[in-house]
Amino acid sequence: MDVVVVGAGLAGLNAACQLREAGLDVTVCEAADVVGGRVRTDVVDGFRLDRGFQVLLPSYPAVRALPGLRTLRLQPFTRGVAAEGTGGRLVLTPPWQRPSGSADVLRFALGRPRDAVAVGMFSARDVAAPADVLRALPRRTTSAGLSDAGVSDRTVEDVFRPFLAGVFLDRDLATSSRVFHLVWRSFLRGGAALPASGMGALPHLLAARLDPGTVRLGTSVSSVTDDGVRLGSGEVVRARAVVVATDGTTAARLLPGVPAPSWHGVTTYYYRLPAPAPETGGTLLVDGTSGLLVNTAVVSNVAPGYAPPGQALVAASVPERLDEDGLETAVREGLARLYDTSTRDWDLLASYAIPEALPAMGPDHPLRRPVRVAAGRYVCGDHRDTSSIQGALVSGRRAAAAVLEDLARSTT
Repeated sequence: MDVVVVGAGLAGLNAACQLREAGLDVTVCEAADVVGGRVRTDVVDGFRLDRGFQVLLPSYPAVRALPGLRTLRLQPFTRGVAAEGTGGRLVLTPPWQRPSGSADVLRFALGRPRDAVAVGMFSARDVAAPADVLRALPRRTTSAGLSDAGVSDRTVEDVFRPFLAGVFLDRDLATSSRVFHLVWRSFLRGGAALPASGMGALPHLLAARLDPGTVRLGTSVSSVTDDGVRLGSGEVVRARAVVVATDGTTAARLLPGVPAPSWHGVTTYYYRLPAPAPETGGTLLVDGTSGLLVNTAVVSNVAPGYAPPGQALVAASVPERLDEDGLETAVREGLARLYDTSTRDWDLLASYAIPEALPAMGPDHPLRRPVRVAAGRYVCGDHRDTSSIQGALVSGRRAAAAVLEDLARSTT
C-alpha cells in the first residue's frame, strides 16, 4: 500500500481523494460504521438529524472547489440573523443579499448608530479584502476585537455573543478575532445552507470519489508502527506513508509530539412540531436575553427534506452546557418565547451532548500548522488549520500534497 489514511472525516476523505487521483494506492481506516467523523446525519422517524446543529458556508473556497457540489442541492438559510436582545428583536441582514435587508439595516442604524457604523466598516473590509489581510490582523480575542472596532457592550451581548456562541461554541468570545473575521467574511459573502439530505451528504460526496473498498468502516487503528499501522484486530497494514486524519485528541495519542487541542462542546435538541410550523421562514434565531445563548431554526423551513411531509423540525443548540439537569426544560421555555408559541406539545425527538464538538481557537491559535510529523508520517484535521469545514478540507489537501512531494522525492 502507498498510503494508509486513519479516519474518514472530511480531512481524511479529502486527503484520500487527492492521493487516489494522483495514482497512489490508498486505504482509509475508519473506526465508525459510517464516514463523516463529526459531520453525520441520523434518520429518526423520517427526520434528518445532524449530530449537533451544523451548517455549511457555500462561500468557503474549499467547498466551492468540491467536484459535484451541486448534487448536494444546497438549501439556503434566510440571509442574516434575528437576535432577541434587551431592546427587542434585531434582524441583521446584509442589504445586498435581499431586498428587506436595507430596511433591517436602517432600523439598526437608527437605534444604534455608532454600532451600525462600526459593524459596517469591518464588514465592508471583511467582504472586500483578500483573506491574507484578515489572517494578518492582530492576535486578540473576538471580544477584544469587537470592542476595539467600536461595537458597544450592549450589541455584543444582544447579537454577537449569542450568534458567535453558536458558531464557535465559545460563550466567552475568546476565539481568535482573525478566525472570526474569516468566518464573518464567508457568512456575508454567501450565507449559510444545508444539503437537502443532511450535512452527512458532504462526506458521502467525498467518499463517492473513491474506489469501492477504499474505505474500511468499523476498522479501528490502535497504533502507528514503523512500517504502517496496527489495527484493533491485530492486523498490520503496511504502507509507505501514514496520514492520521482523526480528531485532535486521537491524533495526539497515535502520533507522540502532536498536541491535543482543547475543546468546546454543544448540546443540541431536535423537536417534532405539529403543523403549522412557526412563521420564521429559514431565519436563524439567537437569544441574547438569557445565559443559555440558544441558537435555533425551523430546519424544515430551510430544507424541507429534513422532515416528513406535513411535519416540522426545530433544532436548538446550547454551547458548552452539556445536557445538565433541567437544561432541556429551560431551552423549551426559551423557545416558547423566541417563537411566541406554546412548546408544550413539541415532541423531543433526540438530543446530542457532544463534549468534543469543535477545537478551541484562542487568540494565538496558529491558522496553519505543519502536516509533516516525521518521515512518512502526516497529520491533518480541523485542529491543524481553522476549526471549520474549510479548515478540515484544506488540511486534508495540504497533507496529501506533502505526501506526494515526499514520495516523489524518495523515488528519484
